[in-house]
Amino acid sequence: MNKKYSVLMSLYKKEKPEYLRLAIDSMINQTIQPNEIIIVEDGPLTDELYAVLDEYETRDPQIILRYKNQTNLGLGLALNYGLRISHNELVARMDTDDISKPDRCEKQLSVFESDPELTVVGTWVDEFYTTPDKVISTRVVPCKYEEIYEFAKKRSAFNHPSVMYRKSKVLEQGGYNDLRRNQDVDLFGRMLFNGCKAKNIGESLLLFRSNNDLAKRRKSWSNTKSYIKTIKNFWEMGYSSFYDYIAIAAAQTSMFLMPVSLQRWIYKQFLRK
Repeated sequence: MNKKYSVLMSLYKKEKPEYLRLAIDSMINQTIQPNEIIIVEDGPLTDELYAVLDEYETRDPQIILRYKNQTNLGLGLALNYGLRISHNELVARMDTDDISKPDRCEKQLSVFESDPELTVVGTWVDEFYTTPDKVISTRVVPCKYEEIYEFAKKRSAFNHPSVMYRKSKVLEQGGYNDLRRNQDVDLFGRMLFNGCKAKNIGESLLLFRSNNDLAKRRKSWSNTKSYIKTIKNFWEMGYSSFYDYIAIAAAQTSMFLMPVSLQRWIYKQFLRK
């Protein structure tokens, strides 16, 4: 098995230092350890976050690689920068407030080994509000390529912080577009439409931190408009159908208009396990 892979993280000033620690530790302590963890500092950070990064860099200077953006570029462009400077073909995405389970990357590497044509391998994720031992739901996504291809025409077919992908294939498709929302939906839709093969592991291998801020972002008009525009772009390039576009436009607008409490109930009842 090819055991070499990079971890790619983008850090923003609003992150909490204690969350960052948990995220980095969960990647350092993988059963197959990455040979580099790339952390893109997307704009100036707080003193507390710099202190955490300094500590880990001093402890593991061969693994922790920091790169600084002088201004905040946004997630997509920051990840593009990290991708271009990574030294490995396989790159594991990771958010700075989530927690990967210890065998996450080992299992993803094994799946890549079993099928050299794969370009993206994601996993299910367990969601929690307070502490990671109190899981409230699981975001299940389709596992087989054919199901993923159809699913991604309307909805996000991957849990973005859980994916491992081939650097060359992502850059071949132009990387992440300069979007403030739904960068991953856009990227993976383009990759699938252009023939990239993908798979999800039917097991929760990452603990995803869900909170009130996430609910607010889902209900924001900028997020709603961005998602509708993404599916419209899929329709215009021939991936999604016109019906897909209209259905998503209606559903997303309805979700935006409804109260947050009702929105949460729908997510829990119909979009989560």
